[in-house]
Order: sequence, then C-alpha cells, then structure tokens
Amino acid sequence: MRSPSVWLAACIGLAAASPLRPHDVHTLYPRQNASTPCALASAAVAAAPRAAVPTIPAELAYNCLTSVPLNATAGLRLLESIRPYIQWQSTLTWLKNPPAEYVEKVQGPVDVIGNLDKIEGKLQSKEYLNEYEFLWELYTSFAVAHDGHLNFIPDLVGGIFNFGRTVPLVSVSEDGKKLPAVFAYADVLQASFPNKTYEPSAVVSIDGQGVNAFLQNWSQWGSLQDRDALYNNVFFNLPSISLGPSGSGQGMFVGGGRARWVYPGPTTEITFANGTTSTYQNIARVLVSLRQVQDARTLVEQYITYSETGSDFVRPDPQSPHGSGDEVITETVTATPIPDPTVSVPGVTSTVAVGPTSTVTPPPGYPAPVITQTLNYIGGYYIDDAGYEDVAVLTIPSFVGVSGVQEDFQRIVTEFLALAKAAGKTKLIIDLQANGGGTILLGHDLFKQLFPSIEPFSASRFRAHDAPNFIGQQYSELAGQYPRDLDVANRSALEYVSSVFNYRSDVDLNRENFESWSDKYDQHKDASGDTFSSLIRWNLSDVLTPLNSGGINVTGYNNRANVTEQPFAASDIVILTDGYCASTCTLFTEMMRQQAGVKTIAMGGRSQPGPIQAIGGVKGANVFPWSYVQYLVEATYAESTEEEKAAYNATEMGLYKNYIPFERAAIGPNVNFRDAIREGDEGEREVPQQFVWEAADCRIFYTAEMTLAVEATWRAAADSAFGTGESKCVAGGIGGGAPVPPVPKPYGGRSRRGVEVSRRAAVPVLGRREEGLWERLDVWTNIAEANLDGDGIMLP
Repeated sequence: MRSPSVWLAACIGLAAASPLRPHDVHTLYPRQNASTPCALASAAVAAAPRAAVPTIPAELAYNCLTSVPLNATAGLRLLESIRPYIQWQSTLTWLKNPPAEYVEKVQGPVDVIGNLDKIEGKLQSKEYLNEYEFLWELYTSFAVAHDGHLNFIPDLVGGIFNFGRTVPLVSVSEDGKKLPAVFAYADVLQASFPNKTYEPSAVVSIDGQGVNAFLQNWSQWGSLQDRDALYNNVFFNLPSISLGPSGSGQGMFVGGGRARWVYPGPTTEITFANGTTSTYQNIARVLVSLRQVQDARTLVEQYITYSETGSDFVRPDPQSPHGSGDEVITETVTATPIPDPTVSVPGVTSTVAVGPTSTVTPPPGYPAPVITQTLNYIGGYYIDDAGYEDVAVLTIPSFVGVSGVQEDFQRIVTEFLALAKAAGKTKLIIDLQANGGGTILLGHDLFKQLFPSIEPFSASRFRAHDAPNFIGQQYSELAGQYPRDLDVANRSALEYVSSVFNYRSDVDLNRENFESWSDKYDQHKDASGDTFSSLIRWNLSDVLTPLNSGGINVTGYNNRANVTEQPFAASDIVILTDGYCASTCTLFTEMMRQQAGVKTIAMGGRSQPGPIQAIGGVKGANVFPWSYVQYLVEATYAESTEEEKAAYNATEMGLYKNYIPFERAAIGPNVNFRDAIREGDEGEREVPQQFVWEAADCRIFYTAEMTLAVEATWRAAADSAFGTGESKCVAGGIGGGAPVPPVPKPYGGRSRRGVEVSRRAAVPVLGRREEGLWERLDVWTNIAEANLDGDGIMLP
C-alpha cells in the first residue's frame, strides 16, 4: 500500500454562522490563557498554509468545541422554539411506529418528539458535560430519522468546523461477480496509469474493526434511509464529483455529506490485506476566522447567539432567508408589503450554457458530452464503443434547486432527445446517480417529455394541525380577491393565489377542483392514526405553473401542449441509480416505474448477496425550510384582524414569533411537509412511500473501472437492460438475459454466504493520464454556493 496523497482529502464546509455577539452572562468560562483548547485551535490556523478554508488537526477542533460550557437556560429556550416546527413533519407517527418490513430492512422506529422530551429533561437536570454534548444529541435526534428533508444542524455542530479523513475509499468487485472489497481510491487511481508497478491491496480493518462492519456503522450518519444506499455513499463516486461543490464530495468516509459534522477521532488506522497498517491524522476544516478567539468565551461571543425569546416578527438580521418552500417563484417581485419568500439566496449564481463538445470540459471520469449544462446538472452522452451505437445516456445528478436553470434543463432534455433520435439511438439510459432532488415540476416535465400520453398521478398530503389550517383559511380568503392570472396587477398577490394554501391551487384525486379550504384540509385519519389533508395532485395545466416550476410550463400543457410523440418505448429505457435518489428524484422514478413500467438498475450496495433498492433517499413530496414556515405564519398575521390575531396567539400559531432556531442553526433547518402516496394506496391504507421497500429490477456490482470511467457503468447497464453484452445483474434481471451466476467459492476460500469475496481490484490501465485529474478530484461542499431552498431537494 502506498499512502494516499493529501491532495485527495475531501471534507465538507459550509458558510460561517453570523458573528452575532449576545451571550448568557450566567455561563461560567475557564480563565483566559494561551493554552485553552480554542487558543490552540486558533494558533494552529495561524500556522497552517494560507487557504480559503484552512485545515487543522481534528482533535484540536473537537477539544475547542467541547470546551464551551453548557448554557442550559439558552438550551431550554432553543428546544421550546424548535417544537412548533416539528409539527410540520408529515411522518411523525409513521417514524414512531413504522411498518414491520421497514424496521426489518431499512431503519428502526424513531420518536422525534420523545427524543426532544428526553433532551429537555437532561437539560433541566444539567446532565450534559458541555454545550457541544447537548447540541450533538439535539442534532442526532433528527438525524436518526434518516429523512433527508428533516434536519437541524446547531451552530457548534456545523458552523465552526467540519471534520474529515484524508483517504477516500471505493468498494469494487474484482470481476463484477465476486462480492466487493474495499480499496483506497488513490491506489486504484495510481494503478490505472501505464507505469504502475503494483496491485492495490484490499482494506481489511479500520481502527481495529472489520472493514465492512466499520463502514456500515459509519454509513448510518448519512441522510439516506436505505442501508445499501448509505453504504454506497461512504465511497468515492464520479457522479457526485461531477456536481462539484453542490455534491457530497468524495464520500462520507472522508467527511462528505452529513459525515462532515461527525468527529472521527484524532486519527484513523487502516490495515490492508498485505499486512501493512497505516495511521492517518484526521482533519477539521475551519469555517470561521479564529484570529481573535482566545478561549471558549471569545468563541461564543463571536459566533454563538444566546438571545432571549422574542414576542414579534422583528428580525435581528435583515438578510435572514425566508425560503421558497412549496412553490418556487423564481421571478423577483418588487414593492411588496411582505417579504418575498422566493428571492434567490445571495451569492448564488446560475450561469447556464449549452455548447458543443469542443467548448465543454467534462467532469472527471466522463467522456465528452453531446450537450450539457455548465453546472453538470444534466447532460447528454453517447457511448463511444462498438456494440453500443444505438444507446444514448441522459445524466441527471440533480433536478436543479438553483433559480434560473429550470428553463435550460427543460431545453436540454428536448434538444438531446431530438439529437439522439436523429443519430439513430433507440435505447436510453437515464443515469440518476447522486441525485438529491430539486424542482418538483422538472421531474414531471422530464416524465412528460418521455411519456406524453400519461397523466402523472403524483399524489401527496400534509399533516393536519393548527398552523396550516389557519394559514390555509387566510390564504384562500386573500386569493379569492384576485384572478388566477400571471398578469394580475398586484404582483404580491400571486404568492397567495399560487400557494398550496389556496384551495383553488391543485386538484383532488379525480382531477377536480376543491370546493373550499375545508374540503382540501379534510382532516382524515390514515392507518397510523394521525390526521392529514386530502390527497392533492398537481394541476399541470394551471396558468400559474411557471410560478411553481422555476419559469416553465410542464411539457404537454399550455404552450407545450403540442409535444405528443413518445421518443423511446418503455422497454428501451432503463433507470440507473446508486441508491442516492431522493425527493424529486424519487417522485420522477415512481412515475417512471409505476405508470410507465420502466425498469431500474441499482449499483453497488453492501458486500453481501441479494437484491437491493434502487431508491434509497427520502421519498417525501415537498420540503419546507423552517424559515418559510415562519414566513407563512408571519404573512398570515399581517393580513389578519386583531380578533384573529388574538385567537391565533392562543394556539400553536403564537409559537413562531422568535428567531432562536435560525440564530442557533449553522444551516437553515428543513422539514418534510408532504408525503408522497402511491396510486392504489389512497383510502384507508395511505402508506407514505417513505416506508415502502422495493427491490430494483437488477443489481450490478461496481468494478474498479467504473470508479475511473463512468462509461464502464453505462456499458454494464446497457448489457443488462438491452442485451448489448452479457448481463451483469448479480440479483434480478431485465432484458439482457439471465443474471450472471456468482463464481463458486474455491476450497478454503474466504466467502460470505457461499459467494466468493474479491481479493483484487483488477484495475484496467488507462490509455493516458487526464491532465489535472488529481487536482480536479479534490472537491468539497460549500453549502453557501448552492441554493437549498428548492421544493424537493435533500441537503447533501
């Protein structure tokens, strides 16, 4: 084993918390001196090489965080301020008592409210040793739900440091049949060059624990729900790399995704099959300036806000985001009497260009595209190998949560499908690897471009409680004063008219209009015993659709009603995933599978035989930022009479008036507002898709070549779905022939359940070294560079 170079380190960063200074004067701090943990961290930053995001030893950062004394008074205020937002989580009762199959195959039960009660009790008795210990337990009380739409990342947990390791890993099968083994990606990459002098050695243990057990346990820190998808997310992945700063980096093992908030210890010890053991120092990325930080007191004074509970809606920070919630209105509205919840996050750019391959640099490991979008949210490719001349590939690692890109997304799909048909392509691979979601109606648009004759079902519902009921009553009344017209004179009224809280928006299960807000709100009980709204379907022919879709009309409706030709037969399309398919991605895949009959291929998974799911992320139909929830409440108060306000104050509505959750959050918190319900599951059953387990039609193991060139994955998918070569399915099967039987284990061979485990990575030699490849792989996620206020996107 050759030690992986430091340049491959991939940790995750995010915007610094606002340096607001109020603090609790009752907190006791250690005496200021140069040897305090935070002073040592500050000194390490000063001594580190100059960088936009410097790194220091992880242990120094952790010691600094855990030196902040517990502020129980502020903690209790924080818990109180959080509770009303949790009522918007659509799956509370289902999480507490999930179906038996979900418990067996996916995740165990989680009592979100009960967890908060326990934390409150420990705060009251001051059982926590320090502020970080309390906030870490608060963070994990949400994270254990494994819902990518549900999160609260406290300031100390995610706003000062991000943690990581320096050794990206991959899990690959030697021949596509044997169970995968784990390798250091630097070894695989270096072994692919013509001058290689050795073969990579498999990782057998990490920190003294068997590699597979360690990584499966570590994967549970991720935001996905499915265990095989979580396991995949531990590793280096080219589609995630293609997203650059809006992806999840080089895998959770090195601090990608939600693992960036998990302290991995001071070092990581890796033992290889060749007997080599190497110890690597873990790192922390420093997200704020520690220049003036001398101890825990000065850290708190600069970066933590211990404010009192407010009694009105006056923001301490005029730049606080409101979020865009359910309907994403990308147009900037001016001169409105209430804050516009749809303005793009400051600093977010969405430069878009579609160009010929000669002017486009593809992502690492990708061939030259036929057509692409500059942020790599979507691209069209052909497979440049004999035998695959009839195959086109549409890569969609994101359904775009960035304002202004939706029109280009729609246009690229239209142009690529036309180009592919003109070039004689008869088969289509839709590569959804690394797709965390985006704009809901882009998923509908893609479905309608592929299947123009099918009406999307796409039903959803929200949890019925006081706040949405009062908001819906007020919004419906206000919306009734204006025509449903994009050219309405009062531009601010469009926010009310197009909202899901206007009963005139959306249609019921029979595609008929709701008659009143009470008709839409409904308050019926489902199988869990909780109370919900009526089932809602999108009215895709609505003239206000551009306000909800980022500026487009969905294909097949309004000014795109003339698109009627289906470009590919369902049997000639296959969906390819790595399990990291969440939110809008799951809505799109649901329509493709259940309504159009398209088959799915799932890559990778845990090193064990058997089928796995294609969809492993949150299957919720709509995410709401808490800031948008507060905006809805604030707007409702602003348009209410004094008598109505007094009535609100006696209910849950009166609990949203302070800004403590936003002052104490490193990143804006979110909640899953709507469940997706499958056609046929309406009525008494009405099980959220989040809790339904489904095997992919075909499972394929990753090989070393697939970690170097994504075309190898596409070829395996084409072979298995279209019969261009021998099927690579190790479980299930589609149209490419029977699945390949696993190689029988040799006498005395190491195996799991009778299937041989890979001993080698079998790395192919690349024809040439791509210029600058290593440097281009050194990516990390800066959340400040991405707009996470999309209505169907999962936080990476």
